[in-house]
Amino acid sequence: MNPYEAYMKEIAQPMRDELTNAGFTELTTPEEVDAFISEKKGSSLVVINSVCGCAAGLARPSARESLNNEKRPDHLVTVFAGQDREATTRMREYLEGYEPSSPSMALMKDGQVLHFIPREEIEDYEVEEIVANLTNAYNEYC
Repeated sequence: MNPYEAYMKEIAQPMRDELTNAGFTELTTPEEVDAFISEKKGSSLVVINSVCGCAAGLARPSARESLNNEKRPDHLVTVFAGQDREATTRMREYLEGYEPSSPSMALMKDGQVLHFIPREEIEDYEVEEIVANLTNAYNEYC
């Protein structure tokens, strides 16, 4: 690992911890993504994490807060754009039909996307609006 990569990994660790401490499993390799998609049945919230301000102030807090809903996904996973590039690229292959954006969130069931929230529906929105977007999807699909 070069010094830049080491620095970025250190800087991003609290951003990773914010989701893993809330119960998300981090997928860091394409093989982990493939195994998750093929093995996990039921509903899953996938958060494509990033270092940007809208991830810090909106996406991660919204993802965490949405879990207080009565209905919630069976599985919680995250990949980190710009950090775990290969894992993020592989996850985006499963998000067929959706432009890559980070941060973003997908509600999936048995590997199929049921609901997708791109960066455009995170940036410039309030946490409460994003939580409502997620919980409405949970209530419909979970």
